[in-house]
Amino acid sequence: MKIRISFNDQSMTATLEDNPSARDFASMLPLEELTIDNYANNEKISYLPRKLTEEGSGPFGNEHPGDVCYYAPWGNLAFFYAGYHWSQGLIRLGRIDGSFDPLLVRGEFPLGIEPVS
Repeated sequence: MKIRISFNDQSMTATLEDNPSARDFASMLPLEELTIDNYANNEKISYLPRKLTEEGSGPFGNEHPGDVCYYAPWGNLAFFYAGYHWSQGLIRLGRIDGSFDPLLVRGEFPLGIEPVS
């Protein structure tokens, strides 16, 4: 499934993984009343209205900028724009297709996420 991530008058598309957490996330779409903000120096985060299933979660490799993940302990999405490593509780939901330059703009913005038909 493809999704559109929109904030700060910009948008990106991402392709979701085929795992239970990504399917649970997709079942929540569209989401319109979220906020995206900077966290650390390598990601933007957004809190979901409810926690996602953690069924089938576990370590993964091939981490790189553009990954869309779910951090189960806090119940937030993580949009990585710089290098990172898997840590306990992190579940990859998908990857941004193409450029993730909108994530490089610092600040807090209203966020919308919807399926792409």
